Amino acid sequence: MSFPNDETGNVLQEMQQAGIELNEMHDVVFFQLFEQKAQAEQLVAHLQAVAPDMVVELHPDETPNVWDVDCTVRMVPSYEGIVAQEAEFEQLAAKFSGYNDGWGIEA
Repeated sequence: MSFPNDETGNVLQEMQQAGIELNEMHDVVFFQLFEQKAQAEQLVAHLQAVAPDMVVELHPDETPNVWDVDCTVRMVPSYEGIVAQEAEFEQLAAKFSGYNDGWGIEA
């Protein structure tokens, strides 16, 4: 399987080389960052209302005064699926003054 030469494609290529089966379902975590806890809490409340089955965790970031919202989506991690889901989270996070900060697969 080949992937586009960009950050997402490179990560998927590395995962494939590490032996991760990319045509199977995985828990893919998308990371959102916020400078205000209240804004992060608003995203969490919104996601709980519109996607009650999604696992959403709010916690302090390693950087002081930054809050993480980790959103776990069960999916086959295709390039197109990851890019589409990141774009969706980018728009959602921006509505609450945050931003998408990448993704990863829980091993």
